[in-house]
This record gives sequence, structure tokens and C-alpha cells, in this order.
Amino acid sequence: MEEKITRRRVFALMGVSAVVLLLFVLRLVYLQLVKGEELLNEAESTTSYLFNITAARGEIVDRYGRSLASNITGYNVVLNKLMLGEADLNETVRQLIGILQASSESWNDTLLISYPDASGGYVFTADESEAAQSRLSTLKEAMSLQQYATANEVMAAIVRRFGLESYAPIWQRVLGGVRYQMMLEEFSSSNNFTFATDVSMKTVATIREQSLTLDGVQIVETAQRSYPDGTLLPHVLGSVGSILREQWRVTDENGAVSYPLREKGYKMSDLIGQAGLEKAYEDRLRGSDGRMEIVRDSSGVIQSNSVIVAPKPGETLMLTANLDFQKRVDEALEAHILRMQQTLLPGQGREVNAGAVVVLDLADNGILAMSNYPNYDLNLYSEQYSAYSADPGLPLFNRALQGQYTPGSTFKPAVALAALTQGIVTPQDTVECTGTYMYYAPTYTPGCLRYHRGVSRVDLNTALQHSCNIYFYDVGRRVGIDRYNQMANDLGLGVRTGVEVNEAAGRLTHKEDDNYTVGLEIQAAIGQGNTMVTPVQLATYASTIANNGIRWRTHLVAGFCDTNTGEIIEKAEPEIEARINDPVGAFAAVQQGMVSAAKTSSVLAGYAYPLAVKTGSPQRSEWYMSGTQRTYYTNTVMIAYGPVDDPEIAVAIVLEYGGGGSNAAPLLVDIFNAYYFDKTSSLQPTEEGVLLP
Repeated sequence: MEEKITRRRVFALMGVSAVVLLLFVLRLVYLQLVKGEELLNEAESTTSYLFNITAARGEIVDRYGRSLASNITGYNVVLNKLMLGEADLNETVRQLIGILQASSESWNDTLLISYPDASGGYVFTADESEAAQSRLSTLKEAMSLQQYATANEVMAAIVRRFGLESYAPIWQRVLGGVRYQMMLEEFSSSNNFTFATDVSMKTVATIREQSLTLDGVQIVETAQRSYPDGTLLPHVLGSVGSILREQWRVTDENGAVSYPLREKGYKMSDLIGQAGLEKAYEDRLRGSDGRMEIVRDSSGVIQSNSVIVAPKPGETLMLTANLDFQKRVDEALEAHILRMQQTLLPGQGREVNAGAVVVLDLADNGILAMSNYPNYDLNLYSEQYSAYSADPGLPLFNRALQGQYTPGSTFKPAVALAALTQGIVTPQDTVECTGTYMYYAPTYTPGCLRYHRGVSRVDLNTALQHSCNIYFYDVGRRVGIDRYNQMANDLGLGVRTGVEVNEAAGRLTHKEDDNYTVGLEIQAAIGQGNTMVTPVQLATYASTIANNGIRWRTHLVAGFCDTNTGEIIEKAEPEIEARINDPVGAFAAVQQGMVSAAKTSSVLAGYAYPLAVKTGSPQRSEWYMSGTQRTYYTNTVMIAYGPVDDPEIAVAIVLEYGGGGSNAAPLLVDIFNAYYFDKTSSLQPTEEGVLLP
């Protein structure tokens, strides 16, 4: 009986085994014969991903090819989602931040929310600027919250969105800031996220040592902007920085949103020119990014990576400036201001605290030097920005291009040229100067500071030589404000000069001004009133006088060169902005008056080369008590060109609280000495078609 039962069980077991085996065979037949081709294709399928390779930024060089802005190798920490695989993103970010904190490095986080206080509460850190408020609005929209949401509510939404509930509040804020930044920059399998920029070699070494536990983390070599001497032309060169949210996501007046930089091929993590020439010529300095292809199979294994388009570096931007001359002018301006502070009397220039100098090449108005004092170091711009911004001397302010100053008596040649070319006066005509202008007596009787007893009849040459106000009150009245304003515009005052970076337009005094009176009109004829001009306009004005009425477009850019070969691919051609008709020799008469003015200065009269100048001592609104008398502070303004026999350069100088135009004479001599020193150096201009090394 037991034997029968055992035999029955064996047969049953064999039957079950046979059924199972048959099922396996049938499944194998199905997979290989029915679904075989489909499964083979799936196993062999791959996905390609394309990534940008950032091109090297073009250099900025002086007229001799010497570097003003170049590139050095830096290292960025980058997250690659493709390489991240199944790793926990939050934990990877936490590890990275720990490494960066150990080296006192910063990371990519623009979240406008504070770190938690003792009770775990948060506040917004946005200031009242339109840009900051726009970024805050975008944050609330991204978290699907109303605009009245509090910082605590926004932070709670961030914690939920990115799965940060298990972390302490401080880490919720740290990780939340990075995760939100990733969302802003559209982190994806085809778009890497730049976690930190320009990190130290210590951080590079630590990340590479821990690479086995940091999936998706890469150290990427990148070109970082560097300035061999950051104090040379910092206001002109400008800066390069990260793309701002408001630059990336643009909302027009109708509420329509666009992404213009993305359409031009930028990623939000890219750097872009933010000011100066770096911004003005971004398209040419940027170059063309390359493309890398990464191929991954269906299991996530990287099969290959290759460069399919090589990056093309940006063009080299060549300036008209002379690096050595620029440095000498910077030093001369600073030394002169410090010397005035130490040697001059109160109210006569001791209070001088700032100034600007512009030097032009008379051949085409190329800017040879443009100096500002106080100045700043472009290499320290980012880390010292707060200190620079808080400095009462305003070192970030580009006085040469954007400072607007009353020109004072430097305006008088414009009035003289208007009168001469219109036939209203001749160089020989005289005006009686008794020290007080009586035409509008008794209601208005302005005086003449240059009045000397015994010289009652003043002609043009004497009026320019001694800066006689009475002469120009009377001639200005007869010419009329409209006509001498037109002449001033044609000469380069009160109009933009054409320089390639942002400059102020300035303004002249007009009959339409709210405070206009006939008294204001004759004050405008001696460069007072509402007239405000920039140093670069004053230099352009001096150049136009020296060039007998031809006004060239003032410019900083000499051309563009191929970065790889040095070949000049585009050269800036001189452009004439205005040409003043002079059938009567007006410019020769004014030039002679400016030569005579130079001879009244003991500093200039003895100089090796004859110069032509016009000084100005425009009053400021601030005053001090000199005994019992209220006395107004004055600026120092001077225009000049030389040498007279064959003019080569034009110069404009403005010194705030400088105490009068004559105080600029020693500085002018220093500038011409620097010019002639550099002119005799061994350096030669760039050869035709080739940028010299």
C-alpha cells in the first residue's frame, strides 16, 4: 500500500516538473522567436545627449597688442544629471556643500530668503529695487503661491517641492537654495548645473579624492576673466558676470515672457558682459560654443563621448589706448591731487578730492588715455564691491564719461567762434571792460574777475588770454544763445561724442529752461548757467578747435583681431561727425588766443613745446566763509592741445574743488611729458594686418 502511494507521488512530481519545464520552454520560444528582434533592438538602443563646450572669451588689448583683459584657467564644480544616475540628489548636494564650506568657498544660490532664526523663522532678503522685487515675485510664482505669501510659507513650499522634510531647518534652507537655483537654471539630462565657480585647488583635490562617492560631480576647467593690471581703465573695460534672472526671463510691458539669451544659445549658468566694453562687444568677445555628444544605452551606461563641434574663441578687441601712457596719466592725476591737498590753501584747491583726464589722438580722436580719480581695481571688483560702493569718493563712478561739470571759461572759445563765423565780430573788434557789465543796469550788473585798470578796450586775443568776462558777456549777448549753442554742439559740447560705452549727453543752457532770464543767457556765454558737459566732451571740443573745425567721432576701439592668428580682421576707420565752415579764419584767431592764454602761466610759458590752453574756474554751489565774506568753491577745468606748430594730442582736465583753472597747469605738463616719453619708446604700432606679440 505504501509502495503504491510513493509511486503515485513520484509520478505526480514528475508531471509537475514536466509542466514547469514545458512552460519555461514555451516562454523561451516566445522571447527568442516571437519577441526576439524587438528585445534585441531595445537592448541595443541608445540615447544621445548634446552639451555645450564654452568658447574662450576674446582678449582686450591696447594699441600695441598688450593685454588689458585676458583669460586664466579656473575650475568650476559642475553637476551632470546624466552621470548622477540613481544617486540621491539632496545628499550629493549636501556632501558638496560640506566640501565647499571646509575651504570657505561659496556656491550657486540666489534664493532671497534668510537662514532660519533661533525660532526657525525666515524673512525675505530682497531689497526694494525693481530687479530684486521681480526675482521675489518669480520665486513665489514658481512655488505656486500668491504674491502675499510670507517667507515662512515660501520656505515650506520649497521643502515640500524638493523633499527636504527629513533635514534640519538650516539644511532645509541650504539645500533648498541650491535646488531652487537648479530649477531656475533648468537642470536636466542635457543641461548641466554649475554648482560653484573658480574654486581653489584644495577643493578640486578634495572632490577628486571623493569622486567614487560623488556621482555626477565633475571638475571642469574653464577660462576665467583676468586683468593683468586691474587699475587700468576699469570703468571702460567693464565686467563679466553671471546672467541675472531679469536678463534671462524678460517680461515686456504687455506681460509677455521671453528668453532672449536662451534663444541666442546661452545657458543661465553662462557668464556674460555686464558693463563697459565687455558688455558693448559681448557678441564678438564671446565666441562660438562647441558641442559635445554623450551616448548612453538603455541601462544608463555611457557608451561614448566626443566633440562634434570644436569651440571657436571670441575675437580680440584692440583699443586705441596706450597701456604705458594710460598708467603714467593715472599716476600723474593721483599725484597731482595729493600734492594739491598737501600744499594749497583752503578754498584755493586744498579740498580737491576727485578728477578726470581724457587725452585724444588728434589724427582721429582715438582715446589714448582716460583716467579717473579715485580709481578701483577690476580684479577686486566682486569681493570689494560693497566697500567700493560705500566709498564717499565714488571710485566706481566714471567721471571721464559720465561726470557732468559746468565748463566755466573753457566755453568762451565756442562763443568766440560763433561770433567770428557769423561775422558779428572780427578779431580786432574791442569791447570796453570797466570791471562791471552795465548793459542790463541797474537790474543786473555782473562783474569781471580778470579786470585790470588801464586796459579798458579788450580784443579777442586779450579776452581769451586773460579770460575777460565782460567781453564774452557782450559778444554772447550779440550772438544769441541759440547760435552759440549750435556752435558748441558742432564742436562737441552737450552732445554724445560717439564713444562705444555708456556716456552722459550733458546739456547746454536754453531759452526753454524754467529759470531762463537774459542774465542766465549771458552767464551761459561764460560757461555758467545750466550748462553741464563731460570731460570726454571737453577733450573732443579741444580736438575740434585744434583740427580747425573738423570733429572726429571719439572712440576707444581700434579694431578686431583673430585670436588664433593675430590677423586684423576689422579696423576702425576715422569718422567725421561735424565739419564747421570757416571762411574768415575764425579758428586761427581762437587758437592764437589759446596760445596767448598758455603764456600767462609760468608753468606753461617755459615748457619745451608751445601749448594752447583755455582754463575755467566754474563756481560750485557749496561755499565757505573767507573772513566775513561768503566765497564759493570752484572746480578746475582746462582744455589744451599741442604742440602748437604740429598738434598731436588734445587734453581735458577736470578737478573737483580744484580751486581754479590755473591749478591744472602742472598736471598738463606731466601729461605731455608722459606722452613724449612713451612716444620715444621702442614700441611700434601694430603692423598692417597683424597684431604684434
